[in-house]
Amino acid sequence: MKIAYIQYDIAWESPGENRQRIEGMLEDQNQSFDLLVLPEMFTTGFSMNTEKNSETMDGPTLLWMSRLASKYESVVTGSIIIEEESSYYNRLIWMRQDGSYECYDKRHLFTLAKEHHHFSAGRRKLVVEMNVRGIDWRVCPLICYDLRFPVWSRNTEDYDLLIYVANWPQKREFAWSQLLIARAIENQCYTVGVNRVGTDGVSIPYSGQSVVLRYDGQCIVESGSYQGVFYANVLKEKMVGFRRAYGFLRDRDNFSVK
Repeated sequence: MKIAYIQYDIAWESPGENRQRIEGMLEDQNQSFDLLVLPEMFTTGFSMNTEKNSETMDGPTLLWMSRLASKYESVVTGSIIIEEESSYYNRLIWMRQDGSYECYDKRHLFTLAKEHHHFSAGRRKLVVEMNVRGIDWRVCPLICYDLRFPVWSRNTEDYDLLIYVANWPQKREFAWSQLLIARAIENQCYTVGVNRVGTDGVSIPYSGQSVVLRYDGQCIVESGSYQGVFYANVLKEKMVGFRRAYGFLRDRDNFSVK
């Protein structure tokens, strides 16, 4: 599978500008890929201004994601602010090239920024399946603060790829990098962390440090603080071989999350 992700300075509360920026960055690359990963709240930045910035599930960004997925014949994923039944969600959209999609609502709301005062928490973990040139992949996409909670991330569904889309501040970049490595190692899966760069509308700086990690925690691609489109090729057969040689997942604990 060829993974593409975009690390960029998200224009504050400017969905149209951010959609155009993403399109321009992809057109400059002229490359194909199977999965495109965008940051958390990729149209607005990490805004708590839900009434101004929310969209519906038939709004412009979902239509745009559908067109983008069709154009590049790939899955496109990232989170945006969604209003549904008078509640607001930090919702990740998993958009397929045929226009069908799955959703994941952020489970762990970032109380330090009072996200829980503005958004409703999700209750359901999402694991999606995709077939890439005859190879079946199981993917678990999560959002930012979820990274700090290994029980929620735990690979009880035998997924192959773990994704975190984020707006993770520069002052805690060490935690970001170390926790991503830990999640990759403990779950024995490819792990992708996609962050933003720049300074947001409430003066919080972000240093990026987006990565793609192997199932043993080793780095395949890292982006530093650069803006751009980055790519990684991942091979399921190598991960399966590693799991056979080191059967740590067989010894995992059984548990349920309420």
